[in-house]
Amino acid sequence: MTIRRDDAVRMDRDDPLARFRARFRLPDGVIYLDGNSLGPLLHTVRDRLDKVRDAEWGEALIRAWNAHHWFDLPKTVGDKIAALIGGGSGNVVAADTTSVNLFKMLSAALQLRPGRPVILSDNGNFPTDLYIAEGVAGAAGSDRRLQIVAPEEVAGAIADEVAVVMLTEIDYRSGRRHDMGEITARAHEAGALMLWDLSHSAGALPVDLLGADADFAVGCGYKYLNGGPGAPAFLFVHPRHQDKIRPPLSGWWGHEAPFAFDTDYRPADGIARQLCGTQPILSLAALDTALDLWSELDITDLREKSIRLSELFIAAVDGFAGEFGLTLASPRDPDARGSQVSWRHADGYAVMQALIGRGVIGDFRAPDIIRFGFAPLYIRYVDAWDAAAALNEVLATKAHLNPEYRRRAAVT
Repeated sequence: MTIRRDDAVRMDRDDPLARFRARFRLPDGVIYLDGNSLGPLLHTVRDRLDKVRDAEWGEALIRAWNAHHWFDLPKTVGDKIAALIGGGSGNVVAADTTSVNLFKMLSAALQLRPGRPVILSDNGNFPTDLYIAEGVAGAAGSDRRLQIVAPEEVAGAIADEVAVVMLTEIDYRSGRRHDMGEITARAHEAGALMLWDLSHSAGALPVDLLGADADFAVGCGYKYLNGGPGAPAFLFVHPRHQDKIRPPLSGWWGHEAPFAFDTDYRPADGIARQLCGTQPILSLAALDTALDLWSELDITDLREKSIRLSELFIAAVDGFAGEFGLTLASPRDPDARGSQVSWRHADGYAVMQALIGRGVIGDFRAPDIIRFGFAPLYIRYVDAWDAAAALNEVLATKAHLNPEYRRRAAVT
């Protein structure tokens, strides 16, 4: 299949989502294909942060907790995220980090399945998820343990001893997608609970947690949701579990009456008991505003564009991949992957650094993956074509052999 740049230009001209690109602050001369790691700044978020800093914190001071509804933000933002992930009103809060929320949800799952010692996950999961699971299992007692299998072996490994299956829907390296409905159903058939990490799903593709009957979910706010670096994460608890859980992190924000200042802990009703300590208001305000634009679009339209972008990019790179030792690490089937495309190359780190030097920003994941995220709200079809052309140029000219591109930075 021959892809021409004129084809990409035409697709941009007909793109119903093209109007959203102007909402973002995107540097000139940059093709930003790393929104699956950090979304760019929205102009409205910049304005909201100015307002929170000056008019709310600056003028109202501590009165802003009531006057500007700071205290309500975890649930307000949570409901906005719930609309994107099929979570239902009152079942999601925005708070803490993904790792902290994983600790909460895994601990809750072990509470609810006391006779089952195993947390089941796969080796494609994000490492921090596995680290947290190891810690939770260790803290819960000597009989608790983490079992890790290959992604394709998960369904068959859900046995009677499994308390909870913990998976990331979209593999952070390859973009491979688990079947949420199928695996959740299999977990429930075996009497296990299901916990999904949606860090690479929320804001990238349609998710229906209640429809899939998921028990728990977590995810971050700084990737496709564009909440800013270190934006608050979120967690979902199915209504059937909310009042059965005694939170392992029993902080005052999750207390039934936090301003009664009682010395004993009584968990709040519903999802609010999953809150812990005082939340970061500047970050919550940024995420709150970043989420507003989602009410203006249908996520199925976004998914359709995501697939078209990634298919264009794959087709363009396929034209030279074999010549330069590139192999596709992502599934060929677009329905089986998220909103990213990953390629393997023996010199992947240096190749990505050479691309970044040319203004095409993706990222590298060890040991050999170069990763390109396609966030349809601001990525154009011509960006996908130009990124493929830049990759071809880097490999054809051997630019990646330049010593400056081979020195490893702390963040890859």
